[in-house]
Amino acid sequence: MKKIRLGIVGYGNLGRGVQYAAAQNEDMEVVAVFTRRDPATLNTVFPVRVERFDAMEQYVGKIDVMILCGGSATDLPVQSKEVVRLFNTVDSFDTHARIPEYFAALDAAGKESGRLGAMSIGWDPGLFSLARIYFGACLPEGSTYTFWGKGVSQGHSDAIRRVAGVKDARQYTVPVESALARVRSGENPQLSTREKHTRECYVVAEEGADLARIEREIKEMPNYFADYDTTVHFISEEELRRDHGGIPHGGLVLRSGTSAAGSKFLSEFSLRLESNPEFTSSVLVAFARAVFRLRAEGKTGAVTAFDVAPKYLSPLSEAEQRRQLL
Repeated sequence: MKKIRLGIVGYGNLGRGVQYAAAQNEDMEVVAVFTRRDPATLNTVFPVRVERFDAMEQYVGKIDVMILCGGSATDLPVQSKEVVRLFNTVDSFDTHARIPEYFAALDAAGKESGRLGAMSIGWDPGLFSLARIYFGACLPEGSTYTFWGKGVSQGHSDAIRRVAGVKDARQYTVPVESALARVRSGENPQLSTREKHTRECYVVAEEGADLARIEREIKEMPNYFADYDTTVHFISEEELRRDHGGIPHGGLVLRSGTSAAGSKFLSEFSLRLESNPEFTSSVLVAFARAVFRLRAEGKTGAVTAFDVAPKYLSPLSEAEQRRQLL
């Protein structure tokens, strides 16, 4: 079997998760990890070549799909356009408000280079996006609701860590239970962003940092915290390791609707994840397979989960899919 050759750009929780996910797919192999750190200091979960970020060009022709594992706040908006000029890519860009402009930039760069980039891949955006489009298409009269958590948001935690004076942080997205109950009752409420979730931030500040400024910058951060009731707790490194060492997450997509005859329906898709990055990485790896296949068919530019037929994700042949899954 000819294996799909993967590269990993960035090696935090998501990068490690990609290695674990690739190990469960017989048609995949990780060729190299690319990092901005000193490669000699990086310990990977399985043995693999570790290279500096600027050594990437030497691997053109040796890697089929690069999986970008940087943060959405500052890494991916720059790296996606750079890397897609050399390789097909998959990324997990999750700043929902900026997806249209991100897509346009990646699509232009991919078409110029003749490569393909799958963007905003994960469970949300990604699998939850598919639930929203499927449920909305099947129940045109109704309302769609997305609830996240309770769980650690990697993107929001990363955004907090970019604030000057922050040493480490975890951010929990917490659904408002009363709002969820109203949706499940069939009420079809109109809910604002603030009414659906709260955000709990646990922050380790650097010694001597201005805590009031850090709290203010977090609460006023656009696209991340400004539209939510946000609580900031300053804690020690020991407390963060002891009480917030894991990265669980999950959530639900619900569509509450009615038929023309007046029958009521509630569709619900849910996830409960012990490890957010490991599950997200599993989705990235499945879409890497799809990118490899779509590029072989001549597709270039950018795609989202909406553009990828399910058959491209599965390691099964189309005949096996019809026999076993349809």
